Amino acid sequence: MKKIIFATGNQGKMREIRSILSDLQAEILSMEEAGITTDIIENGRTFEENALIKARAVASAVSGEEDVVVLADDSGLEVDYLDKEPGIYSARYMGEDTSYEVKNQNIIDRLEGVPKEQRTARFVCAIAAVFADGESCITRETIEGYIGWKPAGKNGFGYDPIFYVDEYNCSTAELSAEAKNKLSHRGKALRAMKEKLVCKDK
Repeated sequence: MKKIIFATGNQGKMREIRSILSDLQAEILSMEEAGITTDIIENGRTFEENALIKARAVASAVSGEEDVVVLADDSGLEVDYLDKEPGIYSARYMGEDTSYEVKNQNIIDRLEGVPKEQRTARFVCAIAAVFADGESCITRETIEGYIGWKPAGKNGFGYDPIFYVDEYNCSTAELSAEAKNKLSHRGKALRAMKEKLVCKDK
């Protein structure tokens, strides 16, 4: 395994990925950095299905290349009080061009007057890998928390400023990169995937 292509253009996500997978001794590229442009229709019904759709789409663009692994994730926020919205539609919630400031405030507004014990939520991350031989595998992890009453923190992205964890009594956007990678859904799913990549590479 000489190269890992991650099916994303999100630089915040790429920083987390590179940090966690840094000891794999492989070049880690985003789709853009790998020169891949392809329209991906995420029409799966679960995080796992969407992650695999993305990974297979990018893998088809690099088919024939040896020692290349394509990874893709599908992640999102589930708010129990809102029937697990926005769920798999987290990135497209209220429209793809809507800022997360607006999305986050909308969720807070919809939970006005709701006590903490009913504000439970989780981040979910499924990561799919497609190998050069066509085989694939998937990992899934979560982080449990609750929706706060106001956004806080500048270290995260997306819904991080409104997602609070009791262990640190702060939002995930207020955590250091090291603490977030240890706790986060994506961090845990990436570490689980790293174990699979190492076993596959032996």
